Amino acid sequence: MASETFVVAYDGTDRTVVDYAARRAEASGAALCLIHVLQWSPYSFLTPQELDERRMRRRQELERAKTALVDPIVAELQAAGLTVEGEIRFGSPTAVILEVARDRGACQIFVGRTGKSGLENKIFGSVTLGLAQAATIPTVIVP
Repeated sequence: MASETFVVAYDGTDRTVVDYAARRAEASGAALCLIHVLQWSPYSFLTPQELDERRMRRRQELERAKTALVDPIVAELQAAGLTVEGEIRFGSPTAVILEVARDRGACQIFVGRTGKSGLENKIFGSVTLGLAQAATIPTVIVP
């Protein structure tokens, strides 16, 4: 059993962060927790029928992300001999990643850096910057 856990924030667009974290985990014997966060805003002013439809769409989105993004990578890394778990959650990416790292007792977080402009980051926020500022454990930013 691995003595350390690395949390890997995977947005589904670029596997570079996953591959880098996997190499580090293999070298150190750490386990990986691959986390993919889906942003989902709760609307409390919807009708009961609309809320049911949103719940159904949410379940569909979770299943799609699981089967298309997370499960194939987890299976591939496990076949390579690594200890890996995948997790998909809804919410604010920075907050969810920090929560998973805390709950798993992670010793490092790995996150990719996107090519967004400074203006986009100011308007929409940046998970990478948020983790760099708020994480209480080392955070590796992978270009």
